[in-house]
Amino acid sequence: MNPLAGARLIVVKVGSALLVDAETGAVDRVWLDAFCADLARMRARGQRIAVVSSGAVALGRVRLDLGRRALGLAEKQAAAAAGQSLLMRAWEEALEPYGARTAQILLTPDDTEVRRRFLNARATLETLLDLGAVPVVNENDTVATEELRYGDNDRLAARVAQMAGADLLVLLSDVDGLYTADPRRATDARHLPRIGAITAEVEAMGEGANRDAGVGSGGMKTKITAARMAAAAGCATLIGLGGVAAPLQALENGARCTLIDPVDTPAAAYKAWIAGSLAPQGVVVVDDGAARALRAGKSLLAAGARAVEGRFGKGDAVVVRDVRGREIARGLARYDAADAVAILGLRTADIEAALGWAAGPLIHADDLALAHGVVEDA
Repeated sequence: MNPLAGARLIVVKVGSALLVDAETGAVDRVWLDAFCADLARMRARGQRIAVVSSGAVALGRVRLDLGRRALGLAEKQAAAAAGQSLLMRAWEEALEPYGARTAQILLTPDDTEVRRRFLNARATLETLLDLGAVPVVNENDTVATEELRYGDNDRLAARVAQMAGADLLVLLSDVDGLYTADPRRATDARHLPRIGAITAEVEAMGEGANRDAGVGSGGMKTKITAARMAAAAGCATLIGLGGVAAPLQALENGARCTLIDPVDTPAAAYKAWIAGSLAPQGVVVVDDGAARALRAGKSLLAAGARAVEGRFGKGDAVVVRDVRGREIARGLARYDAADAVAILGLRTADIEAALGWAAGPLIHADDLALAHGVVEDA
């Protein structure tokens, strides 16, 4: 099956060079309208889609009469502030005829690298998708600095794919996939339709800017970096030509592209990250009933928790042990240690009365990885 047709949740990255007319500096309405018709077709068959969209700085340049000259940091931030509303208006107007509601999400690296902020941003993204909205994500360039920013929206798109648990990341480019060398400079460059793993040799193929529009900040190298990040999160990446009408339809119909395989499924990759990449900050001891529920793939409810050890914050990794001291699982806590102590043994319905607010289970099943040797019940 074509990866676009079979994907459940898709993140599509649209760069400035596609969205903004190079001559006028305004939104290319013809391209955007055709692209949104493409999105509407896919949404109508039940696929969920998030868009990572560049273009705020490019649009803000025109609004603030900054011309084409190189901009300093403060000018880039001002252009982003002036252009972001234009960017969102364009997406809203293009999707409105299809009854699709849009929602703006602006991220900084801390929102995907700091666990607590990652969980908060992920919850917002998941809720928007559950409500049928189309999240339109961009870097928050109004506060980003040269030292603390993604640098390009290819990498941001990979982080969003990881955050959303997407199974396909689509990076629309000015070339139709990855070649053994830049096809505009090397006549013997060979197109690569599928890549099983990103090796050092593959990464070397992405050297060079590999762009000619002069609007965006990425190139094939950044796309390979993004694909590696996505693959580690269990998400496949498709790199294809974006500068055509309805590019997703064209790719689905067999247009040449490069598909990069994931390492695992999104859920498995995420749980492997929890189990092996995070240092636990505390311990939650659970009773036998809760231990059985965890083995069956359920969330950890406060009602089954008997004790809390250590100091941890919301979003920190914790070890879950049974009353005999055996490790059952590791997961990301949805309460800090003090609040976890306050709700020990409480039913979920009683948590809000105890704390004044409620975040559901102590650890959600999606954020919990069973310890090695602990098998889920059939």
